[in-house]
Amino acid sequence: MTAKASPPFGHHPDSVRPDAGRPNATRPDATRPDAGRSVAGRVLAVLDAFDASHRSLSLTALARRAGLPLATAHRLVASLTRWGALERDTSGAYHIGLRLWEVATLSPRGVGVREAALPFMEDLYEATHENVQLAVRDGLEVVYVELISGRSAVHVRTRVGSRWPLHATGVGLVLLAYGPPGLGERVCARPMRRFTERTIHDPARLRATLAEVRRTGIAVSDRQITMDGLSVAAPVRGPRGEVVASLSVVVPAAEGRAPGLIPAVRVAAHGISRTLAASWGQESLAEASG
Repeated sequence: MTAKASPPFGHHPDSVRPDAGRPNATRPDATRPDAGRSVAGRVLAVLDAFDASHRSLSLTALARRAGLPLATAHRLVASLTRWGALERDTSGAYHIGLRLWEVATLSPRGVGVREAALPFMEDLYEATHENVQLAVRDGLEVVYVELISGRSAVHVRTRVGSRWPLHATGVGLVLLAYGPPGLGERVCARPMRRFTERTIHDPARLRATLAEVRRTGIAVSDRQITMDGLSVAAPVRGPRGEVVASLSVVVPAAEGRAPGLIPAVRVAAHGISRTLAASWGQESLAEASG
């Protein structure tokens, strides 16, 4: 059995994107007015035109999805291509460039956590031969920054860089339970999207679930995204004890393995937390002395 790990990426605060958790969704960007947007806003609109279903775009499609006049899009795309944020292939289509990935690797919440976590994720994979996932919170969404999966592991709909609502995943429930004050109520105040008949969508049930996560230190998400998957998740803490990420393993729901997985997930998350405390603590000392 082979495992596969992938590199990272991320996005925007607070509001859930309309295509969150829906890789094939399309957004009505052609109707979005350009008037009043700053230059920075237009640049970000160009980058935001790309998603999992639109990895390659012609200039015309890029302008339409960004809600920009073609001439404006042409000027911005040319600048972004010169800088390396976009790349153009032989067919004339544009893709996200490697320069953006280089910048993204500077994010301590994404790549920094991922680097500390990967050895423990590999150990957890070897112990389970199931999908192992690492995620961080961004606003009201969870962003997956690393995933290790095996060929015969249960199918998951997540990928590195994908975003899902906090209420519907094991890692999301952990990040929601240990999030800042008021975060849970903000989620409860909005419609909660259902992916299966078992997805939490009732505020009272979500509050009870989060209380249980805080009591046990573990979230079990049973068939909330697909009807064949169950995830067990635990918090990853930073040097001051704050929860900075969440680690999970996803297994077939029918096997009833959740209780036996809890100790392994806890140990792996604790190991990542210790590594982060040591590495981030050293960085703080270096900055203070510098």
